[in-house]
Amino acid sequence: MATSAVEDYLKQILLAELKRPGQRVGMGKIAGAMDLAPGTVTTMVKTLAGSGLLDYEPYSGVRLTESGRQLATHVLRRHRLIEVFLVRVMGIDWSEVHPEAERLEHAVSDHLVERMDEMLGYPEFDPHGDPIPSAHGEVAERSLLHLAGCRQGDRVRVSRIADQSPEFLQLVERQRLKPGSVLTVENRSEAADSLLVCDPDGKQASLGLRAAAKILVEKIG
Repeated sequence: MATSAVEDYLKQILLAELKRPGQRVGMGKIAGAMDLAPGTVTTMVKTLAGSGLLDYEPYSGVRLTESGRQLATHVLRRHRLIEVFLVRVMGIDWSEVHPEAERLEHAVSDHLVERMDEMLGYPEFDPHGDPIPSAHGEVAERSLLHLAGCRQGDRVRVSRIADQSPEFLQLVERQRLKPGSVLTVENRSEAADSLLVCDPDGKQASLGLRAAAKILVEKIG
């Protein structure tokens, strides 16, 4: 039953579960992520539940079964490895790879994906800092902080970008805030809704707290 539509549903449910572990995913959440009508989603969810890929409770939502999670992590692994390949090897801008990977994740063979992984040096994260599931289906989630919550004087390393819209990724790149960047928080103001950071070269970047909340970091030093 592993059609592209099935894979898309399972991947979106997995992404929602990773954000809120232990909680069921509602129909509205799935419909919003996939830009589909709730009725369409409910029909498909019932089909997936009947195939043993989901545990569905009306009015409560769904969660992946063991077999559903295995397939979902397999698809997510493909997607994120393809993104790394497109950026590192093909030279495609990181703000453009997501839709390309969405199409390719259903077409590439498992053998090709594993060869990509080997050629790329077994990367742990995709270009946006999202963890790449292992070949065994394990997803190594990290405990990260929102940049918006950091205090003046904090020294941090950018680890992950939560908003992966092309516009936001381009903003992040212009401000030199891509994953791996080391920053020091120079000033934070709730009243002005602003955060000022500085990199080791003395380059400053200013952004609103709402934007800063979409940048995940780990404290260093």
